Amino acid sequence: MSTGAAAPLPEPGPQTPAPGGDRRFFGHPLGLMTLFTTELWERFSYYGMRAILVYYLTDTFADGGLGLDQTLGEAVVSVYGTGVYLLSVVGGWLADRVIGARRSTLYGGMIIATGHVCLAIPAAGFSYLGIVLVALGTGLLKPNVSSMVGALYDRADTRRESAFQIFYMGINIGSLFSPIIVGAVRAVWGYHAGFSVAAVGMAVALVFFVLGRKHLHGAGDDVPDPVLPGERPAVARLFAVVAGAVVLVYLLARLVSGQWGVLALIDTLSYVAFLAPVAFFVVMYRSERVSDAERRRLLAYIPLFVAAMLFFMIFEQAATTLATFAADRTSREVLGFTVSPEFFQSVNPASIIILAPVFAWLWVRTKDRPPTPYKFAIGLALAAVSFLVLAGASAAAGDGLTPGWVLASVYVIQTLGELCLSPVGLAATTLLAPRAYQGQAMALWFLAPAAGQAITAQLVQATAGASDTAYFGGIGLVALVCAGVLALLGPWVTRHVRRADQLEGVRTAGE
Repeated sequence: MSTGAAAPLPEPGPQTPAPGGDRRFFGHPLGLMTLFTTELWERFSYYGMRAILVYYLTDTFADGGLGLDQTLGEAVVSVYGTGVYLLSVVGGWLADRVIGARRSTLYGGMIIATGHVCLAIPAAGFSYLGIVLVALGTGLLKPNVSSMVGALYDRADTRRESAFQIFYMGINIGSLFSPIIVGAVRAVWGYHAGFSVAAVGMAVALVFFVLGRKHLHGAGDDVPDPVLPGERPAVARLFAVVAGAVVLVYLLARLVSGQWGVLALIDTLSYVAFLAPVAFFVVMYRSERVSDAERRRLLAYIPLFVAAMLFFMIFEQAATTLATFAADRTSREVLGFTVSPEFFQSVNPASIIILAPVFAWLWVRTKDRPPTPYKFAIGLALAAVSFLVLAGASAAAGDGLTPGWVLASVYVIQTLGELCLSPVGLAATTLLAPRAYQGQAMALWFLAPAAGQAITAQLVQATAGASDTAYFGGIGLVALVCAGVLALLGPWVTRHVRRADQLEGVRTAGE
């Protein structure tokens, strides 16, 4: 499931990792069971809520929805995803500098649970508050659970990579069943009952996390780089500058949209998502702490980042345009039964569980070839093809319904692209980021899906009224061209990486 389901990178362990003799959970310490179960239920709540969110926003008041226009509802869900990833950057910083990963995860989970409870209350004001709280809580929790997994092991522990594969399965098990269960509850008892199921899922995650703390052996308790008293004025000034910049962006969005409400907020988060990675790249490239060799790697990373942004622009539409297509344009008869539209959002995690071991074997057999830029190009091309397939099926169906297997195959094709790009992208980010910014590398990667969903938020508004064939076909063609451009840039990217390696006397993996 997007970057949330891609195998996270191992993080350095704490000074007191779990004892090497603790092998009570599939050969791993019990702390892994705590984090595995926490993440499984947190992902259950997140993807369950996301599975029905666009339907709730756009359904009529009579049917229990908020009655938003379909275009606006899809834009809200897209920009909600943007907000989650932007806030993940903040959550990572708070964990590193202020409260530590464990408390950040705990507080984030509590805020998420509160948000789901708000969504379960049948009142529009509580619904919008709930959406904001879930985004805020997810931002606190999302980047820190995986870092705690790595903190259970010291650097020499050979079980580390296996631990992340087990953790990765927890993510996909939670996201596999949640759309089906929440969708079924929504169909019988309504939207707020569905959100209640998500609230229960998050409550279960919190219980496992709190009760399992003793098995974590202090993982996540420490603040790795605490803000020193002398740094506080500078940090306060930085936050003031960022807050002021966001206010200015909001005023700009107000001028563009001509409104103060939801449209201005959508545009504000979109602009911030576009500007943030630009700021990251400029700051890193101009930093005195970055060597000439690292600048070459940074330049090589830019086209990869753009490709990732475009990939997630397509991939993350599972909860917006594809969800709408499942409800309105897809035949949902399967073996004589009518499945809920949310059912199709479970195809991706099911495909991940089946195909991830195949791709792991494939990369070993091919000695991790082709090089990274070509894997990115393949991933983006597959995402583009998935939309072209959907555009063709829509055109063939005309005013009728497309077969359910078409939408299912779209998700499978996107999963193939995800497995080519997402785990590879995580590795490329840490390999190509300057050493002085290694701690912020994950934040930079999170900005790719943030910007991608911001593009979607703008696209669905700009193309309102366009046919499904035109919408999906246009995006698919543009993405396919961009994939071709990246493939042509492959030699340029690898040349920059190799030249940087020569300057430092090293060899970068996956070049």
